[in-house]
Amino acid sequence: MNVNQRYGRFRPCVAQVPAKGKSNHRGGQKPGRNRWRRGRGRDMNSEMSEMIDTPRYDRIGQGYAQTRREDPRIADRIRRALGAARTVVNVGAGAGSYEPPDRHVIAVEPSDVMAAQRPRELAPALRAFAQELPLRDRGVDAAMAILSVHHWDDAQERGVREMRRVAAGPVVLLTCDPEVSGAMWLMADYMPEVAALDRRVFPSPQQLAAWLGGRTQVDTVPVPRDTCDWTLMSFWAHPERVLDEAARNATSGFARMAKDVVARVVAAVRRDLLAGTWDARYGHLRRLDEYDAGMRLVINTLD
Repeated sequence: MNVNQRYGRFRPCVAQVPAKGKSNHRGGQKPGRNRWRRGRGRDMNSEMSEMIDTPRYDRIGQGYAQTRREDPRIADRIRRALGAARTVVNVGAGAGSYEPPDRHVIAVEPSDVMAAQRPRELAPALRAFAQELPLRDRGVDAAMAILSVHHWDDAQERGVREMRRVAAGPVVLLTCDPEVSGAMWLMADYMPEVAALDRRVFPSPQQLAAWLGGRTQVDTVPVPRDTCDWTLMSFWAHPERVLDEAARNATSGFARMAKDVVARVVAAVRRDLLAGTWDARYGHLRRLDEYDAGMRLVINTLD
């Protein structure tokens, strides 16, 4: 009996389809009517190819939309944090998860692999970078970035400050506290390399607050056991996902690891699952409804 037969193969939930007569188009616009049209900015591809870490985005991007679906509970937190904002720029928009359906969204995404997975009902993504947003000062009501800032490398501070510049209202960042995520069993017992990497690439909530200025609130976002968004933090109750190549490749943690590290971790988790060692140590986690794996919602306002 293999591990998937023993525990069952977890699958992401099915994407919700809008009810008949209702629209998910941003700001009531139909596809193709948004002023940021598909293909805009294609002439910048040669310049962008030098700036984007293409292999990283290719590893994370392929099949991303299949395992990284929007969790409605997390989405509700984000929408409440955006307040009454009607226009929102989503920086590092990716496949479009967590873009509020009742607002006009300007999606900014430099990766073709990620942007190509955006559903047709979403606004197409403008090819631009966080550190140089093509918007005027306070040109939108709010700015958001969902598990994206850690991909901005040496442009993190500039990108966060740019978000504050263009937003007249709240800046909302969904991120990870690496000190908390590093204590999760996967990093603590099997993959300390990711814990070390996360401490380097994730700005602390305190650092984000310093870059943003104004007033910052940091909320803990427990990760539900049955979440549809298979971030690395969602593995807390599902060690079987370590054995699922598609699930691994849709996380930046695994995607940034060398092949020999990934092979070592997969072999160790498979061994401990089959031997019952993992459940002896951590089986109690399977009975929890949610868990603090380090996810944080940073909400910044000017006053």
